[in-house]
Amino acid sequence: MIVGILGCGVIANLIVQNVNSNNSNIELKYFYDRDCERAENLANIAGGIAVYNFDHMLDKVDLVLEAASQESVRQTAFKIIESGTDMITLSVGALMDNEFRQTLIDKAKKYNTKIYAPSGAVSGIDGIKATSVLGIDKITLTTRKSPKSLGREITEEEILFEGKASEAVQKFPMNINVAASLSLASNKDIDVKIIVDPKVNRNVHEVEVSGSFGQLKTTTMNLPCNANPKTSMLAALSAIKLLRSLGEPLIIGT
Repeated sequence: MIVGILGCGVIANLIVQNVNSNNSNIELKYFYDRDCERAENLANIAGGIAVYNFDHMLDKVDLVLEAASQESVRQTAFKIIESGTDMITLSVGALMDNEFRQTLIDKAKKYNTKIYAPSGAVSGIDGIKATSVLGIDKITLTTRKSPKSLGREITEEEILFEGKASEAVQKFPMNINVAASLSLASNKDIDVKIIVDPKVNRNVHEVEVSGSFGQLKTTTMNLPCNANPKTSMLAALSAIKLLRSLGEPLIIGT
């Protein structure tokens, strides 16, 4: 499987460093970023090829892994799918736009392609998908982030946002993709609270779910990436595992 990378930032670098180069099923070969230098640097590390027009990789790859932004998803997703290419998107918040998501799904059916969204920086996605079979009565996400991860300087805990996931991903497009992942897994526009807390040095996600199945509670305490405190390590690791699983004969989980 030949893979093209869209967006050559922190997560893409971690993916290149950790995807097994000896796995003959996966070849990270083409790299695109609006910052040409970043694409060139990552291509050199991976032994791949930097492209200076994103469209030029589409007839050369089996799958595009997007690690750029919600805006990049909106600009490129239709092109990717219409070219008959599968897609992994890390900027899951873009899929909270119902019309955009449904159009993308319809195109994927038409062109016989797949759209993959990794679980990201939160645990329990498999369980939430399972509970949604019978229906979920309530699901909430409470996220605590350090001031540094949000580019703020405060000394007291502050509620930064309280509302629905669809609004949260618009207000914080680089910080709260987990709300989108949980919403899509549960088939609900979940309730979200974002707290900036100077006492924490990790990105903490507390999820509570209730329904006819019973109750589910998870707490994920993510260490941020050293190169970018806005990015949780687990977000990168979930993408790496998903990419690896595409070449594995046995897949655990839904």
